[in-house]
Amino acid sequence: MLTRKAPFVPPVVERASTGIHGLDQILGGGLPTNHIYLVDGEPGTGKTTLALQFLLAGVALGERVLYVTLSESADELAIVAGAHGWSTGQIDVYELGDHEGIERAEGYTIFHPAEVELQHTVDAVFDAVKQHSPARVVFDSLSEMRLLARDPLRFRRQILALKQFFMGRQCTVLLLDDKTAPEGDLQLHSLAHGVIVLEHVALEYGAERRRLQVTKLRGIRFRGGYHDFRLQTGGTVVFPRIHGVEQVQFEPGRLITSGSDQLDALLGGGLQEGTSLLITGPAGTGKSVLCSQYACAAVNRNERVLFYLFDERMSTFKLRGDGLGMDLSESVADGRLDLRQVEPTELSPGEFANQVVRAVEEDNARIIVIDSINGYMQSMPEERLLPIQVHELLSYLANKGVTCIMTLVQRGIFGSPVDEAADISYLADAVVLLRYFEVNGMVRQAISVVKKRSGNHERTIRECRVTQGGLDVGNPISEFQGVLTGVPTYTGSPAPLMANINDRRKPTLG
Repeated sequence: MLTRKAPFVPPVVERASTGIHGLDQILGGGLPTNHIYLVDGEPGTGKTTLALQFLLAGVALGERVLYVTLSESADELAIVAGAHGWSTGQIDVYELGDHEGIERAEGYTIFHPAEVELQHTVDAVFDAVKQHSPARVVFDSLSEMRLLARDPLRFRRQILALKQFFMGRQCTVLLLDDKTAPEGDLQLHSLAHGVIVLEHVALEYGAERRRLQVTKLRGIRFRGGYHDFRLQTGGTVVFPRIHGVEQVQFEPGRLITSGSDQLDALLGGGLQEGTSLLITGPAGTGKSVLCSQYACAAVNRNERVLFYLFDERMSTFKLRGDGLGMDLSESVADGRLDLRQVEPTELSPGEFANQVVRAVEEDNARIIVIDSINGYMQSMPEERLLPIQVHELLSYLANKGVTCIMTLVQRGIFGSPVDEAADISYLADAVVLLRYFEVNGMVRQAISVVKKRSGNHERTIRECRVTQGGLDVGNPISEFQGVLTGVPTYTGSPAPLMANINDRRKPTLG
């Protein structure tokens, strides 16, 4: 008789919050309790700050916590905490002073001083843990023990002794190390239940980048890869890398309009909700104006818009809007429009993506504008694989039903091809192309839709110009050849173009 086995139900794992929301997200809820974890990073990467946040999170839960410091004094630790507005008053600090080693120096006999010092250090740590019975312990740092051990085998045995000691106690331990081990020595990584690696990358210009990686967490699924983080007053802020979300089914036929019937006609009635639009063309053709037009139409529908300015100042944006009759001050004041000016080199890709995610999930933003992709690339010049990160962001927004509008500046007045590093036209669901062209000594502008994945679009090329209220789109230009080249050949009647802006009654060729 066959018996069916009951489905496997994974045991519930109790977690200890690290006190850092983003890191807890990466870990899937926090660190599994009652294990030893390694926090590895060079000096200055933020290990002490992370450790203090971990202990203070335990204090907030009413737990007793212990900070064992071999490399810093208790006063130095209090100064670090005070810089973040914290107090170490509820943290038990055990400081192993140098004077203890001096007092014992006279008692050394046939043993090497380092051997005696190491054993005394380990015994002192054990006694401190037994005395305080903490639920959380930070050991800072293993580099001091490594120096005392002198021999890798002896050091490993002492770490194993630490691990065996804590296994019999209800205690979660962070071991801090500053990468002083010989290159390729991963014995600490193998002994720890989990490993968090902190890094800071110095750039040729601008602020340094900080990132972390969870390289190991036994028996637990976590979010792999590098995640940007920032050290600021108040502690460590981690920006988890975007990960895939479950596909959501949207209401069919929902279109995002621009407020211009002619432009919406070019796009087959408008943009499909949850898709991405790339507006590309040379400088001055009206890309930012078109983005402002979409933003203005959205806030008039009481939708929230997040607008990133990478290329221009906030004052310039508002001045242009006022000049075109698009007063956005009221929508900025009531929160429907969130304008954010990005300072070059001050924003990491992870922080930027995290801001977008928070705007979508917490503020219910429905349209994201990035003006421009070139500025985004230039603001993070030494970051690799930025197009892939844009791809992740667009996939996330699509799954959330959020529309993304981006601009891309082409080189040259008549629009030479863009750099391959900045060309993301293959990622966009729709592409609007703006062009200059010359007729009888006058510079004109043209607009066309060259791609739309979510439905049909108009194949014609229309003339356009920036006027009061936004981008004014005219009738199709059907009697010109080579408009997209910049120097077209006229083949038709005398008056195929938009009327002179000063005389709407009489169409003219020039």
